[in-house]
Amino acid sequence: MAATVLAIIIIWSAVSGPLDRRGVTPALFLAAAGFLFGGSVLGVLDISVESEAVHRVAELALVLILFSDATRLHFGARRATRGWPRRLLLIGLPLTMLAGIGVGALIFPTVALASVFLLATMLAPTDAALGQKVVSDPAVTTRVRHSLDVESGLNDGLAVPFFLVALEIANAELQTRVISAVISNMIIQIGWGLTGGLAAGVLGGLLFRFAERRGWIRSEWRQVLLLSPALLAYTMALTLGGSAFIAAFVGGLAFGSVSGAQASAVIPLTEETGGLLAAVVWIGFGALALTLVIPNITWQVFLYATLSLTLIRIVPVAIAFAGQGVPWQTVVFILWFGPRGLASLVFALIVLERGVPEGEVVLTTVVVTIALSVVLHGLSSVPLVAAYHRWSEDHNGGDGQEQPSHIPLP
Repeated sequence: MAATVLAIIIIWSAVSGPLDRRGVTPALFLAAAGFLFGGSVLGVLDISVESEAVHRVAELALVLILFSDATRLHFGARRATRGWPRRLLLIGLPLTMLAGIGVGALIFPTVALASVFLLATMLAPTDAALGQKVVSDPAVTTRVRHSLDVESGLNDGLAVPFFLVALEIANAELQTRVISAVISNMIIQIGWGLTGGLAAGVLGGLLFRFAERRGWIRSEWRQVLLLSPALLAYTMALTLGGSAFIAAFVGGLAFGSVSGAQASAVIPLTEETGGLLAAVVWIGFGALALTLVIPNITWQVFLYATLSLTLIRIVPVAIAFAGQGVPWQTVVFILWFGPRGLASLVFALIVLERGVPEGEVVLTTVVVTIALSVVLHGLSSVPLVAAYHRWSEDHNGGDGQEQPSHIPLP
């Protein structure tokens, strides 16, 4: 089995360039390959979804991607977003959950409202890895790229408290009122996540800056010094009981701000390790998750998955930007590129481990939504980025003030 997984990764590595230019993302290729070699077709891959290792690999992949993405976000670029990420996170994210609950209650009338609430929280976060093609493309304006990057970096962590409360409600384990439980979880998850991320990022950044100025860091250990704070942030968050996702993203922001290092010089090991772990997860997703849920797909599941990627995101994002003078073309671009991926998969693995009533419907819907997102967001990225780039250049920057960046950010 391991040989098959490695062979798939090697093949993707060899053809990644031309396929990427055509919009075939790693997730799309690897999930399709996993499905081909999985139980539904060739039956070569036999992966246990209940393994703790599967959960940790998925979590670590997302943590490393979040950390490396956040390291790129220098302070000046963050100021240039004009509060767009804040609107996406504080207005768009809660409204997305509410819209998911409302639509779910209509489409799944026989499913308990607690399970619908759980489903909405699982599919609310966008995915940093699936959206990487857009947020790293210099053809898109810096403001838009950074807004999407910050949104995907923080919304999974912010969704964790709601997800945990929804999970307890669905399993009838909640001992307090819903509002107080959400607030308590938010304080714990966000507070300890921030603490772990800041401690690891600031410590690693100061140490890197101090040692770099004195020429103490050997070249072969330079990138290890960035990978270590990412893993430290993750470990501290787990130990303290906070959100590992918030810790990773905040840790990356802190490291990038404090270290004074050029991200392009120090992030490759962290980014590539995260990408390698994500590759294993996507192969497993195609080999196992898709195979398991195919018999359970109904028209209701497919309808909710479709609406989750469209209406359930469109309305909240439109409301978040209402009255801000943002051109509708920019709003449409931002609202479309809200892919679902690793964060939702991690939530699904937790639900599978804990079990919930109507779990079959919940997990099937999550898997189908992720699969649709992998295909639709992957294949649409190249043409839509090109179209938005043309429009931006014709309209003085697309957001009214900024020209697209023609060189990659450091």
